[in-house]
Amino acid sequence: MSSSSQLVSEIKKQSQLLGFDAVGIARVRPLSPLNESHASSFTNRLWQRLTYWLSQRFHGTMAWMERDPKRRSDPSKVLQGCQSIIVVGMNYFTEHDPLEIQQTGRIARYAWGKDYHDLMKNRLKQLEQYIHGLAPEAQTLSYVDTGPIMEKAWAQEAGIGWIGKHSNLVSTEYGSWLLLGEILTTLDMEPDEPALDLCESCALCIQACPTGAIVEPYQVDAERCISYLTIEYRGQLTDIAPELRKRIGNRIFGCDDCLDICPFNINAKPTSEPHFQPLPWTLDPQLSQLVNLSEDEFKSMTKGSPTRRPKYEGFIRNTEIALHNQESSSTAIQ
Repeated sequence: MSSSSQLVSEIKKQSQLLGFDAVGIARVRPLSPLNESHASSFTNRLWQRLTYWLSQRFHGTMAWMERDPKRRSDPSKVLQGCQSIIVVGMNYFTEHDPLEIQQTGRIARYAWGKDYHDLMKNRLKQLEQYIHGLAPEAQTLSYVDTGPIMEKAWAQEAGIGWIGKHSNLVSTEYGSWLLLGEILTTLDMEPDEPALDLCESCALCIQACPTGAIVEPYQVDAERCISYLTIEYRGQLTDIAPELRKRIGNRIFGCDDCLDICPFNINAKPTSEPHFQPLPWTLDPQLSQLVNLSEDEFKSMTKGSPTRRPKYEGFIRNTEIALHNQESSSTAIQ
């Protein structure tokens, strides 16, 4: 390959052929001691942001976030010699609307279809193989969610979008609806311009949060976040404070409120990826049926779906909370 710019052009073209909607390149500069001239680098700022969030105990029971923050902030500690990150995004927006009727639960939009992890991992592996064909000397390592990479921050550095005040990525082209993956590589590639934060004075996402989990702009307390409580949290129903249980409403997997309200969604276009089309039960999950699922029925229903993440016990707990909230609401109206 004759030049870095040609290499970047070929990689971006191939990523689009593989079905990725957005792609950008970020340059990696290893963490520097605070007394060195590069200590204000993006990687250092990332580490400082992460350590502050951890110091506030905003990560709840997600103990893995505490493991080696420097490694999580510095990709060169994950792949030795890493000089660049290729960040890709897939649009998962569909034009469907959830059915907000009595006895119906609510599932976050990204989990309406099949699990995106396998789809994106497979395509990233194909992109890695393509890169090795262009540059056999290159070392690469790819992740979709599972690696110690702060992918939203690197997506902003790669110009794909910016981290909004709700701590999620926002794109001028795709709004709130991009799923992210990345390839770490030892190739030194020309980076894209980082995306500008266009939130300005808007605070709609903060106002929309049902539980007040966005405790300040760009800072989310996981222990109050409905996505955390319904997906990552492994506690029993009674371990969740009554006030939070009530505010969970009918949400049984995740929460889109802070994403739905974002003004940049006006530009969102429906995805052409069949993988993200809703499964039969995800638009209108019937609470009275789901609460009585056996574990085998749950596993069969959620096969190949992100909704398996809370495990059977967590899913039933979520359904019980939602059913109680709807019954209480119905009684209050009467």
